Amino acid sequence: MNKSGLIAALAKEADLPLRKSEEIVNLVFDTMGKTLIAGDRIEIRGFGSFMVKQYKGYTGRNPKTGEQITVEDKNLPFFKTGKELRDKVDQADL
Repeated sequence: MNKSGLIAALAKEADLPLRKSEEIVNLVFDTMGKTLIAGDRIEIRGFGSFMVKQYKGYTGRNPKTGEQITVEDKNLPFFKTGKELRDKVDQADL
């Protein structure tokens, strides 16, 4: 499912106009993004948690040329699934 699919599913499930459900989805994602940018953690019980992990820079190699490159420090978003979601997915017939 992508973002537009999520918007359509919300509109159908909550009997909302598409524009309203799009506003809601955008508001949730924007708020989550701002929270992570501020360095805070997001926990949704039963689903999982989002956080920003800090990675130190290192010297690596370009796999194509073999040339050494310097990879700068970086902050990346990280998602850890909650036990309840993990169990639901594990028991699902895919």
